[in-house]
Formats: sequence, structure tokens, C-alpha cells
Amino acid sequence: MLSPGDTAPDFTLTDASGQPVTLAQFRGKKVVVYFYPKDNTPGCTTQACGLRDAYQDILDKGAVVVGISADSEASHARFQSKYELPFHLVSDPEKIAISAFGAWGEKKMYGKVYQGITRCTFIIDETGTIAHVFPKVSPKTHADKVLEVL
Repeated sequence: MLSPGDTAPDFTLTDASGQPVTLAQFRGKKVVVYFYPKDNTPGCTTQACGLRDAYQDILDKGAVVVGISADSEASHARFQSKYELPFHLVSDPEKIAISAFGAWGEKKMYGKVYQGITRCTFIIDETGTIAHVFPKVSPKTHADKVLEVL
């Protein structure tokens, strides 16, 4: 997993409407890049809705939000519409950004070990440098923690 001080790897992925989104397009702004396992699951929904509810405060702090999972554009579109999510959700089925940021790894659930997307967040500064990393995120408190750091 990348660390504070590392240069954030650029990516070009498509959002829920099929439009390309790059990290570079946000240069000059802070970017909250959060990785999550799956659209429409309880934890991911709680996390996304928390960010939605705090989004104006995030914007007021000069930042934008980009959520990344391996879900399809169509899945993101349904998730975004259902919960009125105002930020970009981008699709990474090939796990390009997921791997580059180190958000893919071993997970454990009910005693079972498997590989998957870890719920983690990176705050990237205006120059493209990682300023803060949340290696493990609690969906319920995620938005508050992000606002504290911004």
C-alpha cells in the first residue's frame, strides 16, 4: 500500500456514465480517493452515503471525491442513482488503480481467507502527492475522519 509522501499513480477509468476520469484532471485540488469492495452492500452503502452527506463540507475544504471498485459502469450508475451520490464512482474491473495503490490484498471473513479489495482511502494533495492514508476504514465514521484530515 502506498504511503504519505508517495506520488499518487495517475489512472484513467470510466465513471457511471462511461466518461473517462483521470487523477490528473483534479490537479490543483485535494482528492479523496476511496476504494471499496462492492456497490449496494451494507458497508459500502453506509460509507458512500456518509460521504454524500458530508460532500458539501468536503467541497468547501477544496477537495473532491472519487470512489473506485471493480464493479461495472452499469452497477455504479444504479448505485449512484439509488443513493443520490454526487461524486465520481469509477469502474476498475482490471484492478489497475486498485493494484497501483495497493488496495488489493488478503482479507478474512468468517474464518475464510481470500483476495479482494480492501476498504482504504487516500487523500491526495494539490500536487498529486499522497498526504494521508487510511489503511482500514470504518464505513460509519469514514466521512468524519476524512473531514478531520482535510
